[in-house]
Amino acid sequence: MSRNPPDSKPTAFSAELQALIDRFDDRPVRLGEILEATQGRGYYLLLLLIALPFVGPIPLPGVSIPFGLAVTLLGTRLALDRKPWLPQRLLRHEFPARSLGKLLGAVRRIMRGIEYFLRPRLAFVSDRAVFRRLAGLLIAISGLMLMLPLPLPFSNSLPAWTVILLAAGSLGRDGLFFILGCVSFALSVAYFTLVALGGMSVLDRLRGFFTGG
Repeated sequence: MSRNPPDSKPTAFSAELQALIDRFDDRPVRLGEILEATQGRGYYLLLLLIALPFVGPIPLPGVSIPFGLAVTLLGTRLALDRKPWLPQRLLRHEFPARSLGKLLGAVRRIMRGIEYFLRPRLAFVSDRAVFRRLAGLLIAISGLMLMLPLPLPFSNSLPAWTVILLAAGSLGRDGLFFILGCVSFALSVAYFTLVALGGMSVLDRLRGFFTGG
């Protein structure tokens, strides 16, 4: 995967998104073409495209399983320090003309807000493979969390924000975003732990009710 030289400022990703809109918006385009055009950074774009619909507090159980699976697959490859891989069937998925522009335009507006705070810093995080692998692992686990069909507020948004922060940090070589992503991941784990403990408590009460205990 191509990387910017450590002493150069990465191109604003919102500008890359606008270039993609200008290049592809007037015709149908396959996902593989987008990834090729972004020279490897497109996998982080894909993570952002997948995660952004889940940032609201209301869960989206109908699509969380396939999207979470894609996040887990990409995160696992990043954790293994291997080139991200997606099935050819998904790479051949074609976006109709104009629809891609609308999707990328929405992501671009959000990315412009994120980029206001995004800048190269804490270089020891972005320059060391161990932190990149850790980010991939946290992304993969967050994908598993997204796959849980829980009709509870924030059950999608917490892992989605983990993916967004870690992916944006990788795009901008921003170690602070990596740290914020780790904090978001810790909050996600705490949330799901409390949900699990609460569920166990409910089950114990139901068992006691039916057994007369």
